[in-house]
Amino acid sequence: MKKTAFLLAILLLVCALCAGCGGKKAVTLQVLNWGDYIDPDLLDQFEEETGIKVNYTTMANNEEMLVKLASPDCIYDVCFPSEYIIEKLIADDMLHPLDKTNIPNLVNIDERFMDLSFDPGNVYSIPYMWGTVGILYNSTMVDEADVHTWNVFWNEKYADQILMYDSIRDTIGITLIKLGYSLNTRDENAVKEAEQALIEQKHLVYAYLGDSIKERMIGGNGAVAVVYSGDAMWCMDEEEGNPDLRYCVPDEGSNVWFDNVIVPKTSQHTAEAEAFINFLCDAEVAKANTEYIGYSTPNKAAMALLDPEYLENETYNPPQEVLDRCEVFHDLGDFINVYNDAWINIKSHVD
Repeated sequence: MKKTAFLLAILLLVCALCAGCGGKKAVTLQVLNWGDYIDPDLLDQFEEETGIKVNYTTMANNEEMLVKLASPDCIYDVCFPSEYIIEKLIADDMLHPLDKTNIPNLVNIDERFMDLSFDPGNVYSIPYMWGTVGILYNSTMVDEADVHTWNVFWNEKYADQILMYDSIRDTIGITLIKLGYSLNTRDENAVKEAEQALIEQKHLVYAYLGDSIKERMIGGNGAVAVVYSGDAMWCMDEEEGNPDLRYCVPDEGSNVWFDNVIVPKTSQHTAEAEAFINFLCDAEVAKANTEYIGYSTPNKAAMALLDPEYLENETYNPPQEVLDRCEVFHDLGDFINVYNDAWINIKSHVD
């Protein structure tokens, strides 16, 4: 009897402890994002407000993210791909259709960034950030007349001071534009021409880099670099950046890009993922986020709260005449293998 009473007491204690914690384990969201692409304080705020934990992982580029999402044991609940990857993910039936009743803050998003060609009706994705690809240059090291064309990256004057972005679509894309082609071309000869141009350029290049481009340019260890506009904003920051740095979108044109938030079809926590997306769409949250990372927000309610200097800054808020000469990346389907082969040849080439 004593033994039975003891076991019963233990059982009651366990039940009480389970009841005390709601009998339910806190959900942990697995978030996959680019490096330096969210204010970490906002992750803490989300956890405090919702009780939902966030496990935050970074990726180097879209292609790495695609591999992770295509893995049979994919663990991610929220991800931030670019438009052409979203096109592919939709085509491959890899995304969860969003329940917008769980995202009431969607009303804050500027209609200019909704219903775009890569996700009509925003069935699968919500705008997060946007911007351009251009040239970040050190005005004490580079002739101003050289930076209005992509040809600056082939200029012998800047040998060993040229930083290229370690990205297939971006690097081959700007080269295609320099050569007079669309960055979405499916012309195999055009891609081969771009490949040859990049191989010929390679002896001038210090390195193909990712996020470390920012540190090198801020430290004065590069003359010109291919960067995203938000990274340029970071590098030119008055307090933490380098006052000698400038940014421009070349006359030949460039890429205007859109990064949206998606929920993979394999997610086990779709409601919590949508709660996270809704949190990011809050005006105050979006304001803090864009101020922290320097990328342009599609959140019109947040824009109304920003200091006017953001609206006046053409790197952050490019004029329409700049956008008119830019293209959006599109999914190339199986033709991407031609780009991949070219990239392997470029990266493996040794002078």
